[in-house]
Amino acid sequence: MLFPKKVKYRKWQRLRGQFKGTESRGTKVAFGSAGIKALESGRINSQQIEAGRKVLTRYVAKGGKIWIRIFPDQPITQKPPEVTMGAGKGDPVGYVAVVKPGRIIFEIDGLPKETAVQALKLAQAKLPVKTKLVSRR
Repeated sequence: MLFPKKVKYRKWQRLRGQFKGTESRGTKVAFGSAGIKALESGRINSQQIEAGRKVLTRYVAKGGKIWIRIFPDQPITQKPPEVTMGAGKGDPVGYVAVVKPGRIIFEIDGLPKETAVQALKLAQAKLPVKTKLVSRR
């Protein structure tokens, strides 16, 4: 599972407008031959990234390479069940990566096109945002 080794602040404040706009960095397939691109903004937690990575690894086996182009560095807090309002913020329960439209999430290389497309489609199903398959031009 992906999470930061060390963080400066255990709990972040919620940022207003963090889902507005489109991505300016990481919008092109840079390392592999095909990839998954986000079409909408959202949060992808570390468990969802790991699920996509497992699917891709199963398909790639020893024949190719995978790149994960996002990293979950934003902590998410949650209060325990049946706790009343007030009494401060909840404890950190995990980490998420904030994704905007246009961001490349996974890249893959070293596989035949049909196999790569099949693997990326299975990985797409593990993600909570709308995505599309893109290839290097």
